[in-house]
Amino acid sequence: MAKILVVDDEADLELLIRQKFRKKIRERIYTFVFAKDGLEALELLKKEEDIDIILSDINMPGMDGLTLLTKLPEANPVIKAVMVSAYGDMENIRSAMNRGAFDFVCKPVNFDDLDLTIEKTLGHVEQIKGTLKAIKENNILKMYVDEHVLNFMTHQEFEKSLLVNETIEATVVFIDICGFTAITETVAADDVVKLINDLFDTIVKEIIAYGGHVDKFMGDAVMAVFKGEYHLDRAIDAALATKEKIAAIEAIQSGDHSFKPEVSIGINTGEVISGNIGSASLKRLDYTVIGDAVNLAQRLQSTAKAGQIVVAEHVYEQAKQSFGFSALGTATLKNKAKPVNIYEVIA
Repeated sequence: MAKILVVDDEADLELLIRQKFRKKIRERIYTFVFAKDGLEALELLKKEEDIDIILSDINMPGMDGLTLLTKLPEANPVIKAVMVSAYGDMENIRSAMNRGAFDFVCKPVNFDDLDLTIEKTLGHVEQIKGTLKAIKENNILKMYVDEHVLNFMTHQEFEKSLLVNETIEATVVFIDICGFTAITETVAADDVVKLINDLFDTIVKEIIAYGGHVDKFMGDAVMAVFKGEYHLDRAIDAALATKEKIAAIEAIQSGDHSFKPEVSIGINTGEVISGNIGSASLKRLDYTVIGDAVNLAQRLQSTAKAGQIVVAEHVYEQAKQSFGFSALGTATLKNKAKPVNIYEVIA
């Protein structure tokens, strides 16, 4: 049911509208509310948020119709106004249109024409509402789906996207929340989810602040990718900032259990393959990066202790002019034939 606000200081217009539209009112297609001027109309808009369109006179005591038009974007940006006035001259029509009127109907009112105008205006409002709904849904979708996947939502584009892959230079960061598995065994599920989401939120803010993007959440770990200029420097800056922010969080108490958040971080840089990875038959793909550089970043994280940011020697060589490092010796990593020299990034 469409709700229409009629703004006019002529009392007999209300009676005419109720008579002429009685069938649609009875069938609950239209419902009308009435105001005597623009000020009263704005008060009604505050109280009744479901008003779809306005039929407004131009010349009224108090606030006139043209002034009301200028107030509508702030009161309700979706609502559309049709001006209904005896002043049918071009000057008033242009003034109304320039101030955002959707259409114009002259008095004496032809109610068949007014009905068609209302239907047309309501259709436009529904289109706007549909667009806003799609935007909101898209924003929600972006919380769960990488932006590149959103470009491939139709079937044909989805199939084509399987072939869109590239080799790029990037830095991959794995950030693990230390000791979190233990707390999941002793704390209520709702508390666990809230806690990890809060910690992830802190981590993600730092990743975004330094121009990275979250590739995926993996249990109690985050994988982030940094591309473009100075991607290694930005990744290390983000890791240091994340470590500092997490360290500043006070111990979290839940019943008899206390949990002090800390992170262990692995960073690696190099060539990665960027593309859509997943199952075409299920139409479930992740736009992600893969390759030895990614695997090494994860294995470096697995060697890091709480509060450590660990890199391999080639990362140390590239970044030692900009950051402080401490040698940790060598580590034997999975699928690496020889031990790897590793370093800790220090502030």
